[in-house]
Amino acid sequence: MTNRVLVILLILSIRAYGQQPTPQSLGFRHLTTTYKNDQVDLLVKSKKGDELIPKPLFLFIQGSLPRPLIITYDTTRAYGTFPFNLDSLVLDYHVAIISKPHIPLVTDEKELSKDLNFIDSDTKQFPYAYQERNYLDYYVERNKAVIRFLQKQKWVSSEKLVVAGHSEGSTIAAKLASTSKDVTHLIYLSGNPFGRIMSMIERSRRNETDSSKLAEEDFVYWKSVVKDPEGTAGSGDSNRTTYQFSIPPLDYLNKLSIPVLIGYGTSDYCSPYNDFFRVETIRQKKDNFTFYTYIGLDHNFFHVDKNGNTNYEMYNWDKVGADVYRWLLNQD
Repeated sequence: MTNRVLVILLILSIRAYGQQPTPQSLGFRHLTTTYKNDQVDLLVKSKKGDELIPKPLFLFIQGSLPRPLIITYDTTRAYGTFPFNLDSLVLDYHVAIISKPHIPLVTDEKELSKDLNFIDSDTKQFPYAYQERNYLDYYVERNKAVIRFLQKQKWVSSEKLVVAGHSEGSTIAAKLASTSKDVTHLIYLSGNPFGRIMSMIERSRRNETDSSKLAEEDFVYWKSVVKDPEGTAGSGDSNRTTYQFSIPPLDYLNKLSIPVLIGYGTSDYCSPYNDFFRVETIRQKKDNFTFYTYIGLDHNFFHVDKNGNTNYEMYNWDKVGADVYRWLLNQD
């Protein structure tokens, strides 16, 4: 495991147990439903004792890569499922998160890659069934099906539906909100309103030199994606994945009249594009957008110093979660 991933996940560590952690021992309800004959696993966190009390749904959509929702280690500990503390949110909401398609819900770190991705034991690549479904439209429609399933439960109130997403999840959340009348509030964290390919180019620009010219490779790659936008081959993200996530989410965001919170770190490679979108919302006199900027923080809300070094010991996700909760309170 890389030091970076280890430090992050130790920060996110839930707690120690005397036996193998399960969703139930971690305080979650594990529910299943189906979408296009696929089993869909989801975890729900509720205030203890309020599990059957009707409350609105808060759906959090995680970022990219085939990572299990619960990763165990040392047989008795588990990494955090949500990036921020839920104690405040569960006062008012049932908080849900959906697993990645065809990725086990609970897996020990020893069975994962060094970056904690689930890898097919035979091919040593991402599972083919995951690759087939790892694209924007699949996630949007699957999540709509999960929302319909949850809103049929007596303990879920349909008066409000908050959808939040981080990184890749922000794009899914934005398109979901723009195509579903059920969504009443959107929280868009560390997203790029101009799409994934622009994030890739910006990241390359920050790291390239006169001799490397990394961004030129991104443009060559993008041309190949556009020639075959439905392609599913490859060991990483397929053409279909890259193409659909590169359609600028500002197309979805501009359609919204519901309250939207956009949060991002100023040291994130997505920051300039969020700044531009903020300028445009002011010019267009849109009053349904709120922007929270986190000075000096990166894509995952860790602090970056002037030399570009990231301090993984300064964990800021709980501040982001608290800001989200306060913003929601102000929307009532």
